[in-house]
Amino acid sequence: MIYLIPTHLGNPDPSLLPAYIKTQIEACDVLFVEHLKTARHFLKSMQVQKAIDDFQWELLDKDTDDATLSKYNALAKDKTCGILSEAGVPAVADPGAALVKIAHRNNIPVKPMIGPSSLILALMGSGMNGQQFAFHGYLPVDKAARIQRIKLLEQKARKDKETQLFIETPYRNNALLTDLVEQLAGDTLLCIGADLTLETELLQTKKVKEWKHALPDLNKRPCVFLIG
Repeated sequence: MIYLIPTHLGNPDPSLLPAYIKTQIEACDVLFVEHLKTARHFLKSMQVQKAIDDFQWELLDKDTDDATLSKYNALAKDKTCGILSEAGVPAVADPGAALVKIAHRNNIPVKPMIGPSSLILALMGSGMNGQQFAFHGYLPVDKAARIQRIKLLEQKARKDKETQLFIETPYRNNALLTDLVEQLAGDTLLCIGADLTLETELLQTKKVKEWKHALPDLNKRPCVFLIG
């Protein structure tokens, strides 16, 4: 069995996650994680009673190759395993999806667990179309390519009435926001969801022309952007 174990979005308050997550973590033999240090901090914040060294820790990130995934698949056949996300839910904008795919091919049960997703929280609070939406991950780093993608997403949002979601590396948030307010039409809706679940949370939807009057500082803040 592979359990897909959500983590908090930056606020370490264990009450923000269902109590059964702690119980399931303690039942796992193997934990697949993207970064060992942050995973250990998460277990500590959840007050997991099982000793850290009693888990078998395995690295699962964007560079994990097929041979390693096959080895992990063999582990999952014999042991209770959990995939921990760096933030939020595993396998959504997360490298855990690669192992989940192999698990299904080999008839290994997969159990997703309830927890926070910045994408869903932002969509819920945006006031935009929650019936039809698309997530595009990261936009291009190259400015010209990024501007072209922004214009295409705006066209799709207008034509199909489909909410467009995307994210950026936190230290590039301000550059992306500048491009958005400069390139989008003034009456296009733009939602910014930053620091979700934290005390500094920002979740607000405005027309682009309204954002231009006072842009928030999003530098190094986990953020979701939505166009509608």
